[in-house]
Amino acid sequence: MTKILLLSDTHSHIDDTILKYIVQADEVWHAGDIGDLNVTDTIKKLKPLRCVYGNIDDAEARIEFPLHNRFFCEEVSVWITHIGGYPGKYNPAIREEMQKNPPKLFICGHSHILKVMFDKKNNLLHMNPGAAGKSGFHQVRTMLRFVIEGDKIKDLEIIEIDKRV
Repeated sequence: MTKILLLSDTHSHIDDTILKYIVQADEVWHAGDIGDLNVTDTIKKLKPLRCVYGNIDDAEARIEFPLHNRFFCEEVSVWITHIGGYPGKYNPAIREEMQKNPPKLFICGHSHILKVMFDKKNNLLHMNPGAAGKSGFHQVRTMLRFVIEGDKIKDLEIIEIDKRV
């Protein structure tokens, strides 16, 4: 059993509330737009981190993290990218690979809109955790946490941090 904290779009922001949830997880996954690498350095001191860079991230972040991160967590194939789109509206840059080799769990960020939905066509679960940072149009900062046990994704929780101020 692996407890995952999923966040995105921190835009250089990390605070005690985010840290509280990080220490409760087994792994932290970040779907891009990190901002300052102090965010990921802080996470890595506490928990294993899987991360991708986003469109606002600089050359240093692009050297440290990939654009796409495909891996297995237990028996679940996972694909994390920053700009991925949604079922039926995937980013054209990934559409062909998605059809040929879909993961069981597809994760992206970018929109600052929390969304979890099942893609029947590709038989996968799509997650976007929204934005954990304070930059952007979103009104509430959000993250997701869930458990992967064998080939099951379960116990999904939405974490609403607070209004963005």
